[in-house]
Amino acid sequence: MNTWRRRATALGLLVALLISLLAAVSGGGGQPVQHYAVPGLHQPVHLVVDRWGVPHIYARDTEDLFLAQGFNAARARTFQLDLWLRRGLGRLAEAFGPEFADQDRAARLFLYRGDMKQEWDSYGPDARVAATRFADGVNAYLSWLEDNPKSLPEEFQRLGHRPARWTAEDVVRIRSHGPSRNVTSEVARARMSCVADPRSDKVRARLEPDWNPVVPAGLDPCAIPEDVLRDYDLAVELPEFTGTAMMSRRATKWLPAPQGSNNWAVGPTRTTTGRPLVANDPHREFLAPSLRYLAHLSAPGINVIGAGEPSAPGISLGHNGNVAFGITIAGIDQEDLYVYDLDPADPTRYRYGTGWEKMTLRGEQVAVAGQAPRAVTLAFTRHGPVIKTDPVHHKAYAVRTVWLQPGTSPYFGSIANLRSSTAAEFDSALNGWKSPSLNQVYADTQGNIGWTLVGLAPRRPNHDGLLPVPGDGRYEWDGFHPSSDLPRTANPASGIIATANNYTLPPDYPARERKLGFEWVGPARRDRIQEVLTAKPQTSVEDSTRLQNDRVSLVARRITALLAALSTEDSVTATALQVMRGWDGDESTSSTQATLFEVWFTRYLGSAFVRAVLPPKAADAVPFGVPDYTVLLEALENPLAWFGPDGIAKRDQLLLTTLGQAYVDASNLLGPDMNRWRWGDVHKVTFGHPASARLTQSDPPVDVGPFPQGGSWNTVNLSFFHPFSFQSGAGPSVRLVMDVGNWDASQAINAPGQSGDHRDPNYRDLAPKWNKGEYFPLLYTRSAVEKHAQYRIQLNPKK
Repeated sequence: MNTWRRRATALGLLVALLISLLAAVSGGGGQPVQHYAVPGLHQPVHLVVDRWGVPHIYARDTEDLFLAQGFNAARARTFQLDLWLRRGLGRLAEAFGPEFADQDRAARLFLYRGDMKQEWDSYGPDARVAATRFADGVNAYLSWLEDNPKSLPEEFQRLGHRPARWTAEDVVRIRSHGPSRNVTSEVARARMSCVADPRSDKVRARLEPDWNPVVPAGLDPCAIPEDVLRDYDLAVELPEFTGTAMMSRRATKWLPAPQGSNNWAVGPTRTTTGRPLVANDPHREFLAPSLRYLAHLSAPGINVIGAGEPSAPGISLGHNGNVAFGITIAGIDQEDLYVYDLDPADPTRYRYGTGWEKMTLRGEQVAVAGQAPRAVTLAFTRHGPVIKTDPVHHKAYAVRTVWLQPGTSPYFGSIANLRSSTAAEFDSALNGWKSPSLNQVYADTQGNIGWTLVGLAPRRPNHDGLLPVPGDGRYEWDGFHPSSDLPRTANPASGIIATANNYTLPPDYPARERKLGFEWVGPARRDRIQEVLTAKPQTSVEDSTRLQNDRVSLVARRITALLAALSTEDSVTATALQVMRGWDGDESTSSTQATLFEVWFTRYLGSAFVRAVLPPKAADAVPFGVPDYTVLLEALENPLAWFGPDGIAKRDQLLLTTLGQAYVDASNLLGPDMNRWRWGDVHKVTFGHPASARLTQSDPPVDVGPFPQGGSWNTVNLSFFHPFSFQSGAGPSVRLVMDVGNWDASQAINAPGQSGDHRDPNYRDLAPKWNKGEYFPLLYTRSAVEKHAQYRIQLNPKK
C-alpha cells in the first residue's frame, strides 16, 4: 500500500511538473513565453506583447519597470539603439571604418559636457534612477546576446561589429537628435542679405509676427562660408549607409528635414461620447524601424502608454490613465551662429570685448576599425562648439544652442509628467520642460483640455536671432524666459485646441518684445483641422482618425480657385485648365488633379513666382526656388501689391504659362492620357533601413515598401517629398487618437511596425494598415491586453 501511495504521489508530482512546464512554455493564455534571467532585477517582471507588437510591461516597482523598458527596447530595436548611440557619442568609425571619422568628430562637438549633477537635478526626481535602470536593462540584454550569439540581429553579423554598452549619462548626454532651430535659417538669411535687402528673404521664409530683420553691426553676411554648417549637419542628421560610406543624410536632401506634427484636443461638449479626446501624429522621417516605439509601462504609482524615443525611458505622447497628451514642434528660436575675429598670431584666440579670449581645446581619440585611432581636437568658445575656422580670413564660427544647457536632453523632460493626475498637474509639470520647444495639448478624465507652449527660450536684448551675430560680446543672451512668460490656455470656449507647427502666440501676446521666435510653419494644416472639427457639433474618435488621414490641401483649393475665370487659346493650357476646374483639393492617391497640381506647384509655379518678384541674385538665394507658400498665396490673391498696377494680368499670365508647362511635364512623366494619371503612381513612400545598401541580400528585405502616397506638404496627412522625384521622405509614421476615460477605445498605428528585426513579423505588419489609414486599438486594461496577447516575456532576477 505504501509502495502504491509513493508511486501515486510520484506520478502526481510528475503530472504537476509537466503542467507547470507546459504553462511556462505556453503562458497562461496559451501563448509562448520567453524567459530571461536579468541581473539587477528586484522582482519578476512580466511582459505581454500584443498582436500588434506593443509590449505591456508589468513590474512591481518603478526601478524594475525602467530596467525592463531598457531590456525590451534593446530586444526589439538592437541595431537601431546601437546606431543611435554610436552616432550620438561619435563612435561610428569604431564599428564601420575610417570614412565615418569626420562624422564622429562632429558629433562629439555637440555632446553635453556640463555638470552632471545640474543635469540630473533639472528633471524630475525619477530622472537619474530611470536613466540608470534603463541603461542597466539595455546592457542586460546585450549581455544575454553575448551568451546567445545566434540571436544577434543580422545587421551586426553582416557589418561585422557588436553592440556597444550604455551608461546612464549616455541616455541624456546625446542631444543631436533633438529638433531645435534656427541656425540653418540664419545662414540662408545671411546669403540673401549678401545680395539683397534682408526683407527679400520673406519670400523664402515668412516671419510671424511681421518683422524686418536688420544685419547686425559688425557682420559681413557675404563672408559666411558656403560650408559653414558642414559639421553641424554631420552632427544632427540621421546617418545612413551609402555603398561603403556613411554620410549625413543632409548631403542628399534638397531642404532641411521637416519639423512637423499635428495635435488637437476636443472638450467633452464637442464629442459624441461626452468625453474629451486627444489626437497626435508627429511628422518625422520615414525609416525602418520607425523613429518611435509604442510601449505600456505599469508599476505601482505609474501606468502610462504611448510612443517615445526607443532610446530613452518613459514616453512623450500618450496617456497615463488620467491625462492624455500630444506634442507638436513649436517655433521658439533656440540657436544662434556666432562669428569671431581670430588673433592672427594665435588662431585659438578670438576677439571678445576689448581683448582676446582663449578657446577651450579638447583632444580626443577617435577609434577606427582596422586602423590606428585618430587624434582630433575639439574647440569651444564661451558660446559653444566651433564648427568652422577660416585661417585665411582669420574667422571662426560657433553654435550657441539651448540643447547644450543642463536639462535639455530631447524629450527626456516627459519623465516629470508621467504621474500627473489632472490637466492642472500636467501643466504644472511642464514648467521644467526645456527641449525641444513644443505645443503640448492635453485632456484629463475630469473633462478639462489645455495647451501649453514649452521650451527653453533665450532672451536676446540686442538682436532678434534671425541672422548670425559677431561673437565679441555685443550680442549675448540675457538668460532665459521663465515658464511664466510662455503662453497657455485651458478650456477655451470653442471646446477645441489644435496646433500644426503654426504660429500659436495669442493676439495679445507681446511677441515683438519677447522675441521667442519668428519662424513658424504656415497655417494650412491647422486651418484644415479647424475646418473639419468645427463642421459638426460633435466629433468622434473615428472622425479624428479620418482627419489624421485627410488629404485635402487648402493651398491647392485656393490656388486652383484663381483658375476659374481664366481662359487661353493655347490648347495644351486650355486642357490643363479643364482638368483643374472644380477640383476640391483632395490629393488622394487616385487623383489626376493632384498629379497635375503638384507638378505645377512644386516644379513651376513657385520658382516662376520667385523669379518674378525678386532680382536674379536674390532669386538664386532661395533654395531650389521654393518660396514660402503663405507668401505665394498672398501674392497670387493680392496681385496689385506684388506685381504692380497691371498685377492682375501679370498674375494670370504667370498662372497660365506655368500651368501649361506643368501639363507637358506631367504628360512626359505619366503618358499622354491624363485619365490614367494617378498621384500615387509617382508619389510613393519607402520605409528605408539606414544600412540597406549593405544588406541587399537580406531575406526578407530590410526596406519596407514602396507604397502609393496621397497628400502633400500642406495636407493634414503630410507628405514631405522631393519636388523632382516625388518620393516621400517624411510624414506621420505614428498616429494616436485617445478616448479620454475609455482608454481601450483609443487607436494607434506605428509604421512600418514595432520590431527592429526584419525577420520578425512585427517589423512590417503595420505598414499596409498605415497606408490604408487603418489603426489598431491601443489597449490599456489588463483584461483587454490579455485577450490580444501574442506572446509573453518573463524577466526573473538573476541569481
